[in-house]
Amino acid sequence: MEFFKLALNILKEPAIMVGLISFIGLVSQKAHVSDILKGTIKTTMGFLILGAGATFLIGSLDKFSLIFTEAFGIHGVVPNNEAIVAIAQNALGTEMALIMFFSFVINIIVARFTPLKFIFLTGHHMMFMSMMCAAILSAAHISGYKLVIIGSLIVGISMAFFPAIGHRYMKKITGSDSIAIGHFSTLSYVLSGWLGEKFGDVSRSTEDIKVPKGLMFLRDTPVAIAITMWLFFFGAGIIASPSYVESISAGQNWFVFILLQSLTFAGGVYVVLQGVKMLISEIVPAFKGISDKLVPGAKPALDCPVVFPYAPNAVLIGFICSFTGGLISMAIQYVMGWTMIVPGVVPHFFIGAAAAVFGNATGGLRGAVIGSFAQSFLISFLPMILLPMLGSIGLQSTTFSDTDFGVIGLLLGWSLR
Repeated sequence: MEFFKLALNILKEPAIMVGLISFIGLVSQKAHVSDILKGTIKTTMGFLILGAGATFLIGSLDKFSLIFTEAFGIHGVVPNNEAIVAIAQNALGTEMALIMFFSFVINIIVARFTPLKFIFLTGHHMMFMSMMCAAILSAAHISGYKLVIIGSLIVGISMAFFPAIGHRYMKKITGSDSIAIGHFSTLSYVLSGWLGEKFGDVSRSTEDIKVPKGLMFLRDTPVAIAITMWLFFFGAGIIASPSYVESISAGQNWFVFILLQSLTFAGGVYVVLQGVKMLISEIVPAFKGISDKLVPGAKPALDCPVVFPYAPNAVLIGFICSFTGGLISMAIQYVMGWTMIVPGVVPHFFIGAAAAVFGNATGGLRGAVIGSFAQSFLISFLPMILLPMLGSIGLQSTTFSDTDFGVIGLLLGWSLR
């Protein structure tokens, strides 16, 4: 009896559950004992680091929300996938881990028996999609094995479907058929590639222009996040009034408080990213070893930075165009009196950059600009529409940013209603 109680307590701890999944994957590959031990421990540690970073993010996001609401009389939300997973993991961490594991099994089955020969290996996006499905299903009062089964089917099929619809553009980017895009913003990339085909001009590539060295700092994500959040904090703080900022800063000088909160947010994102990096660096090889044995010839679907080396200038151009579109979207939301989605540096950098590479492959510089700008409206308005479904379980301060999350989340939420 005591053994079953112990097993139940272990399964209720998300960090241990994720480590157990890595352990099973490594054991099934007959890995060396030292590799099994290292992989299991580092996977568990990565999950715990992810939770630690949430403390920084939650505090900073809450302070920003107060200042933003006081300044504009309207609620502002910063989309951040890592933040929302870190916040929700205490309530739904076990369900997320189980969905993540079984969805990978379903991905393998789909790849083995259908023409969708893609194995999704971007572990953190598997984790994000698993958490989103768990959150929406839980809000609809679905729990237990039903939640895990439904969530696993949705995520597992998505892991094969989205790389498939983006693959013809990936072949244009890479010039080969060896890798696929495994990032749940595929609809942004497909839109950008399609717009590049329709309105672009392949005769002039983004790589034909020279990017000023003074803007290269934007490629350093923590620095770009800190600067961008400071600009938002500072602007909102001035409008709300320094005296109001000091009223919530426990007497700390308003300027120093804003500076520290901006750096705290950037530090929190960095800590969470490191946790995700450690978690994924161990759990993905465990998954990949299984898939290699079961689905020979399947193409690995990899994270969006895999396309960055094919058009480095497009990376910076895409970020600037996407962020500009995010600011315009925020202005529209303000005028309409809707919840404002504050442009997040992380989604606009990674999604905007990758979208520009897709647009450049099909329509050159013009395609990169049009494609990355157009998709910014998807990652600005879809999170706004998705937010009420997440708010019902207490996740009001942030939301999922990527396009595919928005589409899958809305379809799932509306179907449950």
